[in-house]
Amino acid sequence: MINGISNVGKIPELKKRLGMTFLLLAIYRIGVFVPVPGVNVKVLQELLSQQAGTLFGFFDMFTGGALKNFSIFALGIMPYISASIIIQLLTVVVPYLEKLQKEGDIGRKKITQYTRYGTVFLSLFQGFMISTYLEKATMGSADAMIVLSPGWGFKLFTMITLTAGTSFIMWIGEQITERGIGNGISLIIFAGIVASMPQGIGKTFEYVRSDLLSIVEVIVILVIMISVIAAIIIMETGHRKIPVQYAKRLVGRKMYGGQSTHIPLKLNTAGVIPPIFASSLLMFPATIAQFIDASWISSVQNALSPDKFIYNLVFVLLIIFFCYFYTALVFNPMDIADNMKKSGGYIPGIRPGSRTSEYIKRVLNRITFVGALYVSAVCVLPTLLIYKLKVPFYFGGTGLLIVVGVAIDTVQQIESHLIFRHYDGFMKKSRTRGRK
Repeated sequence: MINGISNVGKIPELKKRLGMTFLLLAIYRIGVFVPVPGVNVKVLQELLSQQAGTLFGFFDMFTGGALKNFSIFALGIMPYISASIIIQLLTVVVPYLEKLQKEGDIGRKKITQYTRYGTVFLSLFQGFMISTYLEKATMGSADAMIVLSPGWGFKLFTMITLTAGTSFIMWIGEQITERGIGNGISLIIFAGIVASMPQGIGKTFEYVRSDLLSIVEVIVILVIMISVIAAIIIMETGHRKIPVQYAKRLVGRKMYGGQSTHIPLKLNTAGVIPPIFASSLLMFPATIAQFIDASWISSVQNALSPDKFIYNLVFVLLIIFFCYFYTALVFNPMDIADNMKKSGGYIPGIRPGSRTSEYIKRVLNRITFVGALYVSAVCVLPTLLIYKLKVPFYFGGTGLLIVVGVAIDTVQQIESHLIFRHYDGFMKKSRTRGRK
C-alpha cells in the first residue's frame, strides 16, 4: 500500500491528473461557502437545522452544506442528474434520440448537449421555486425574514446565480472526467458527502455529552456503518464469470487460439447510479411540495419523508428499475456475442450467435436482480435504523454506498495507471539488457 502510494509521484501523467482533480474539487468546495446576496444565512441555517432529518437534510448532504449556506452552488449537481435521467428515459421512446445514441461519439456529444440544456432549464425552475419559498419563510417572528429584499429582482437574481453555479459544477465534473481521475460527477457528490462527515461526528459527540445519545447507540451506529462498508466492498468487487473457449485456428504455418478465458459480469453493473437517480427523482416532487401551500401537497410531502414506508417502497422500486435500465444501456449482450463469434470464441455448451446472446442476457438479468436487492438493502435498512436511533445528521446507506463505490472506482483507475506504467518500465528494462 505504501509502495503503491509512493509510486504515484513517479508517474508524471498520473500526478498531473491527481493534481487537476484535487484542484477542481477544492474550487468546488470554496464555492460552497460563497453565499447568494440578499439572504439572511443565519436565519436560514436556523430553519434548516430543525429539518436535519428531513428532505432538506438529505439534499444538503448531497450538496456538501451548500444549501445550508445558500451558496452559489446550493442546487448542487442534482439538476444535471435529473436532466440525465430524463434524456436517458427519452432515448427509449423517442426514435431521434435512440438513433443519436447509436451514432457513436457524435451522437453522444449531441445527447450531452441536450442534457446541458435540460440542466439549465431545471436549474432555472428550481431557482424560482426556492426563491419563492424563501420569500415566504420566516423564523420565530415576522422580523426574522430570510430574504432581505423580496420581489422579482431577488427571484431573477437568484435564478441566474444558482443556474450559473450548477452550470459551473457541471463543467467541473466534465473536466475531472476528461483531465483528472475518476468520474467527475460522482466525485463531486462524494466530496459533498465526505465534507459533511466531520460536522456530523461533532454533533454526535455533542448529543452524547447531552445524554441525547448513549454510548451503546453510538457503538451500534458504528457497527452498522462498518458492516455496510464491508458488504459494499464485497458486493462491488464480486463478479460472475462466464467461461469462454476460443477454437484453434491455423494461420499460415502457425496455430492460434485454443485459449480459455471468461467474461466477468459485475453483480452491480450500474454502480452508484441507481440510488443517485432514484434519490434525485424522489427529491424533485418533494421539493416542489415544500414550496406550494396546499393540504394535499403537505400530505404528499409527509408521505415522501425518508422515514416513511411509502418513500422507502418507491425508493426500492426505483433502484431496481434503474439497475436494469442502466445495465441495459452500458452492457449489450448481442455485441458481446457477435464479437466472440467473429474471433472464434464460444461458451461451452452454448451455440455461438443469438443463443450466446440469450444466455448472457439471462445470466445478466439474474445477477442484476441480486445486485438491485443488495443496493436497495444498503440504501434503505441502515437509514431506517439510523432514524430509529435519532442520529443528528443524515448519513444513511445511500451516502455510504456512494462514498465507498466512488472510492473503489477511483482507486481502480489509479491502479490501472500504475499497472500500465510498471508494464512499460519492465519492457524498457528488457530492451536495455538485450542491448548489453
